[in-house]
Amino acid sequence: MMTSHGKLRREKGSLAEYESQMKDLRAQLTDQIKILDSQVEVKQQQLSDLSEFLRRRGDIEAEYARALDKLTERFTHKTKKKEQWGQSVCQVWSVLLTQTRLESREHAALGDTCCNTLTQWLAHNTEDTHRLHKRSKEVGIQMQDELLKVTTELQTALKTYNQYHTDCLIAEGKLKEAERLEERHTGKSAELGPGQSGGQRRSSVKKMERLMEKRHGRVQETQLKCTKARNDYLLNLAAANAAMNKYYLQDVSTLIDCCDLGFHLSMERVIKCYLASRCRIQKTEDAGLKQLEAAVTSLDQSGDRDALLQQHDSAFCLPFRFNYHPHEGDQVCEVSAESQVRYELETRFQQLQSRLAAVTLETEEVSKTLKATLTALLDSMCDSDCNPSPDMSSSQLHEPPGGSTAPKLALAKRRANQQETETYYFTKVKEFLTSSSLTSKLQAKHDLLHDAIQKAEAVDSDPSRMQCARSVRVRKSRPVSQFCHTLFTTDILSYIQSSGQQIPVVVESCIRFINLHGLHHEGIFRVPGSQREVNLIRDAFERGEDPLSDSECDLDSVAGVLKLYFRGLEPPLFPYDSYNQLLECVQIEAVTEKAAQIKAIVSTFPRPLLIVMRYLFAFLNHVSQYSDENMMQPYNLAVCFGPSLLRGLDSDDAVARQPQVNDLVKTMILQHDIIFPGQSELPGPVYEKHMTLEQEYCEPITEEGDGETEHLPSEDEWEAVAMFDYVARSPAELSFKQGELLILHSKASCDWWRGEVGGVKGLIPHKYISVLEGSERGKREEGGGGGGGSTGNLTVEDPQTENTTRSQERRHTLDTLRQGGFRATDRPPFGQPERVPVDKEMISRQMNSVFKELLSRQPPVQSSTLAAASAAAVAAPSSSSSSSSSSVPVAKKGGFGLRGRALFRPVD
Repeated sequence: MMTSHGKLRREKGSLAEYESQMKDLRAQLTDQIKILDSQVEVKQQQLSDLSEFLRRRGDIEAEYARALDKLTERFTHKTKKKEQWGQSVCQVWSVLLTQTRLESREHAALGDTCCNTLTQWLAHNTEDTHRLHKRSKEVGIQMQDELLKVTTELQTALKTYNQYHTDCLIAEGKLKEAERLEERHTGKSAELGPGQSGGQRRSSVKKMERLMEKRHGRVQETQLKCTKARNDYLLNLAAANAAMNKYYLQDVSTLIDCCDLGFHLSMERVIKCYLASRCRIQKTEDAGLKQLEAAVTSLDQSGDRDALLQQHDSAFCLPFRFNYHPHEGDQVCEVSAESQVRYELETRFQQLQSRLAAVTLETEEVSKTLKATLTALLDSMCDSDCNPSPDMSSSQLHEPPGGSTAPKLALAKRRANQQETETYYFTKVKEFLTSSSLTSKLQAKHDLLHDAIQKAEAVDSDPSRMQCARSVRVRKSRPVSQFCHTLFTTDILSYIQSSGQQIPVVVESCIRFINLHGLHHEGIFRVPGSQREVNLIRDAFERGEDPLSDSECDLDSVAGVLKLYFRGLEPPLFPYDSYNQLLECVQIEAVTEKAAQIKAIVSTFPRPLLIVMRYLFAFLNHVSQYSDENMMQPYNLAVCFGPSLLRGLDSDDAVARQPQVNDLVKTMILQHDIIFPGQSELPGPVYEKHMTLEQEYCEPITEEGDGETEHLPSEDEWEAVAMFDYVARSPAELSFKQGELLILHSKASCDWWRGEVGGVKGLIPHKYISVLEGSERGKREEGGGGGGGSTGNLTVEDPQTENTTRSQERRHTLDTLRQGGFRATDRPPFGQPERVPVDKEMISRQMNSVFKELLSRQPPVQSSTLAAASAAAVAAPSSSSSSSSSSVPVAKKGGFGLRGRALFRPVD
């Protein structure tokens, strides 16, 4: 009990540390926005003070010009009366009065420039500064929201990881308890000795074996879930740290640059114009003007930005990295690419690599456009037509008011063009920051996965580990439903009542398939699948089968089947009478209040509907968590599922109300844990993020290795010969050559056998083999009057035969295979399928003969069906040369049936 409390305290300590970091991060981000706001207030105050100074200076200069004019006119009249005074003196007076008159004009021009031109520029600059700061603040808030979203996902991943690791520790404890129980039971049996009956001992031993097998299975399943959760946590940890680095080292500088965009250049333009006017009238103040000019030319935007960052170091410094906090007793501190998650990680790595290349290219293109737009924007702000050169004459500067409207119109047009360029520039800034941040997160995940896969490949290539056989699990077929009820286009409540399935089989199977294979698939639910494959999968579900349990289907087609199911429900998943009430909730602005109102309405639904909704929306929320890779944000998922889940009785306003439906579904995806009751309030199936193959539909087999295993004989075995070459598509399957002998143990499904090749156990495709006439299977069929077909019906019960004879024959066959060098074909490396040369004509003739024999033993069918099946059989060998994973479609009669070829996509 004390140990449990200690684990709980340490777990709470890790979560508390994360929460403390999150709290500090939010406070820091808030301080950043406040500092940027204070900076724009400082700049606006500076512009206001400078404008007031220039206005007052303009008044002074105008007053001074008027005084000089009066002085000049007074002494001009005096000099005209004294022209008789010497020519030299009059010339001096004439030059002096002329220079004074010119000086008066220059001061009047300076006063007009300060009161009109420069103050107008400063007013424009103040307007630009406020507008640019507002847009920069919007971009900054968006980037902060993205950063908080990443850290929130990290916290959620940590909680999930802690939960699954706790389950793993509990399962291991139960296993140890079962082992101790077994030891005590063994001791008691030894003490009782011969007195206890043999039957009781065997029963007791079998019970203990079943208990140990169940406990071992539970431990493996919880360990797998824990590994997936830990991987997800580590990936989110890397993404969060990368996003933090990107934001604080790059994005903050970019945002400050956006706030200061053009401010320094505008100030430089105003002051330079003022300097040029002063230089023309104040030759004596050259030293002071040079100092001011030196100060103006020393304006440095990047230097001011760095000074601002240093001045507020506590707000803009990079926070501490998020450290990895393993759960109690967990020693793994890196992404694990074990055999059970290896294929998933390799697939995810390839998708990440492709996505990262596309995003990097997109970022580079946006960066080039951004640089060109910035150059054009700065040129527009410093247009030569708006900035008079210092050499412009005073007569051009000092024009009477209303003299010409053309320059004003041109200036207004340039101002409008400048604002359009600003809008485009900020659009590109937002795209660049978003894309570069996404690149940082994807790159962090990509590097972690790359290192994990390389380490796993190095471990697999270690000769010391090649001798060990690895245990994997193979998916079995689900049992065929024993009831008859329509799945699609039906009432879901009636189906649940009649079938006893709390989650309809089509929903559960599609979601499990996408969870295992498609969370990282780009455009899942948005990209349409093949209509033919969708129809085939739908028909299989309608027949009571589960086509996704033992096959590899197209992900987009599986997603299409899930959408088709909900779209065809009548009435829809959300009852008609709740349509208007739910859409009214969209008008609520506060997210918490909106979720509470939706919960109040949804809680009135029937309990079976609530269970299905809770399962579906938890799954959709999980899909949206991988939006960086699958590009399906909650709104995109809402657009895909909204029309299928929520419909009104009046179809006329469906288009007009579609945005409200999308907003509602998006809110339910984001707030699903608040809206729907938990398992304690509403018992029933709950969606799990890290799914595994179901225990009751799995069986352990031994993966191929160098070490040969001794085969123990059983009563249900047959011998078969390979009709074609086959290359395994997964670790659960076996590879073999044409003519190779195989041992069949039992049927795994209508398309697969469980058997062994060269002493290695696995799955064998039914369509590539022929059961031998003299095997035990053939003898039983002859005894039962079945005709002894090579690949005939598979439903005849097996009679008892001589175990010793069969055992000797099987061992002799194995010895012959080993001596002759026969062994299972080694699987090619990942991503490099092995190509085997095939004699197409010979295989075609053999397949024709086999298929004719099969057709002769089947019940009569229509000629069109036979023709199609025969054509497909003839084409099968040809297709096998290009893709070893292609299937041969035949009619599903008499116990052996195959699905359509388009339903299965070959694995490269």
